[in-house]
Amino acid sequence: MDRSFFHHEEHQRHALVPICSSPPLPHTNWMLTDVPGDITIEIDGISLLLHKFPLLSRCGRIRKLLADHRKAEIIKLELLNVPGGVDSFELAVKFCYGINFEITTTNVAQLCCISDYLEMSEEYSNENLSLRSESYLDTVVCKSLEMCIDVLHQCESLLPLADELKIVEKCVDSIASKAYAEQVASSFSRLEYSSSGRLHTNKQVKCNGDWWIEDLSILRIDTYRKVIEAIRCRGVRPESIGTSLVNYSEKLLKRNPSYINPSYEKKIVIEAISALLPQEKSTVPISFLFGLLQSAVMLDCNISCKSNLERRIGAQLDMATLDDLLIPSGKCSGETLFDVDTVHRILVIFAQQEDSEEGELGYDYDSEGSVNPPTQSALVKVATLVDSYLAEIAPDANLSLGKFTAVADTLPGYARVTDDGLYRAVDIYLKAHQGLSDAERRRLCKLIDFQKLSEEATAHAAQNDRLPVQAVVQVLYIEQIKLRNTLCHTTPEGPQKIPYPPHQVTSGQVLSGAVTPRDNYSNLRRENRELKLELTRMRMRLNDLEKGHENMKQDLQKSSSKKLVSSITKKFGSLTWFRDKSPFRASASASECSKNFVSKHTPIS
Repeated sequence: MDRSFFHHEEHQRHALVPICSSPPLPHTNWMLTDVPGDITIEIDGISLLLHKFPLLSRCGRIRKLLADHRKAEIIKLELLNVPGGVDSFELAVKFCYGINFEITTTNVAQLCCISDYLEMSEEYSNENLSLRSESYLDTVVCKSLEMCIDVLHQCESLLPLADELKIVEKCVDSIASKAYAEQVASSFSRLEYSSSGRLHTNKQVKCNGDWWIEDLSILRIDTYRKVIEAIRCRGVRPESIGTSLVNYSEKLLKRNPSYINPSYEKKIVIEAISALLPQEKSTVPISFLFGLLQSAVMLDCNISCKSNLERRIGAQLDMATLDDLLIPSGKCSGETLFDVDTVHRILVIFAQQEDSEEGELGYDYDSEGSVNPPTQSALVKVATLVDSYLAEIAPDANLSLGKFTAVADTLPGYARVTDDGLYRAVDIYLKAHQGLSDAERRRLCKLIDFQKLSEEATAHAAQNDRLPVQAVVQVLYIEQIKLRNTLCHTTPEGPQKIPYPPHQVTSGQVLSGAVTPRDNYSNLRRENRELKLELTRMRMRLNDLEKGHENMKQDLQKSSSKKLVSSITKKFGSLTWFRDKSPFRASASASECSKNFVSKHTPIS
């Protein structure tokens, strides 16, 4: 018998086991028909009539089982928990019979497992199936990242035996090392030397080092998690890991619903992806994080999963959009239309970044791993986003005043450059909830800093009947102060001090005095109209002065140089005439005036 079953060339991807030239056929049709079978083996309800001698020569497990049936002429055995089922056992039987078949990435994992199950080791026969399959796995499969992924996919139906035989471990380590090598190679390919000999990065060269990301999408979530953890430990870029997670999630969640059951398996996928997210900031799009969070809310994932996603979103909330914040509520119909509580927790996390000096959130905000508080531009973006969000959820009849004010009051006051957006949201809420009491409306208006409203918003607030009277009075008073300040700065005589009342009016305060709020309202309206008229007159006077100044400039430019010289000569002549006057006469007259002032003011003795 020819024992050179395994032939491997340098670029050969498959191993042949040439014994005889008979083609492989389904099940027992390929067996010898001239020799009657003497052993029946049943696997998963399928009976195979075989011969003892080929099996005894290579299978240690069959040899041990037949030791108890030596005297029986026809033996029947039932094999339980056969890895790979009938298909794997048939491959092992073909090997024992010398039937020609091919070792490939689709069956090498099955051959490793069935050879271990049947104990087809070198103890019972030289160059047995265990040696052949392990040799192909080590010398062919582990040298190719793509083949390792295919074998891992086949191992998913052979667990936990494939894990015990370290087939999964070998493939995972090989994938991690080769993915890192691909990354290093692609990084060098993007480097080039300029004409001056300086090394720099060529950004126009496309990086192809992450081609393996697409191939990983065929793996099951438990296998995929092992690969990502190994890749992270090996040092692959967090951006590549983030791209792989996004690609894998999009493809896995769109697979056959028979595999992804929304009640259980999709929940497991969301929790696993959340745990695998890189710690570094901006490695995945924030819209992807919001998508995961929305799914986690709808599927009621565990608290650690939702908290992890909320912390990651809060660390980069300035990149979000209004559509991202509109998370549908997964509760009963009596609750709000959108999940306001989740958004509030995210805002609290964002606002607390300024207080986390030692990285309490556990995220790397920059490349050096230091924790930086949000910049003023980030605060302004988030404040504008929050105001738009409040305006969007304000019409909800089930939205309580407490939740609305909690969201609006999360950010510090200096985050808003203008309170126009907040005023608009408050006005929408007042319009949709007309049953609020005066105390509740005053509480709502305390959120607004009326001094930070624009002219249009101030004019609207001054005539808004939905606002409480105290808030309207406050708006009119602030408008009056602004008009007086404007008049002060536009007066030609210079700035003048504006008498302010002893107590400044701030957000949430109202005027106090002996008069009623309605009297204050009418008086302030009248004074504001008078100040506006006075401001208009001052502006007209300024325009007249500017026109006169321009006319004088034009006259000076039109005058000829001769007239200018003659006028200057006349002025010098007048100065000469003045110089001829005696200074003593002037001093004398001054002394006389002094004597007269003294004589008039001398006390009578």
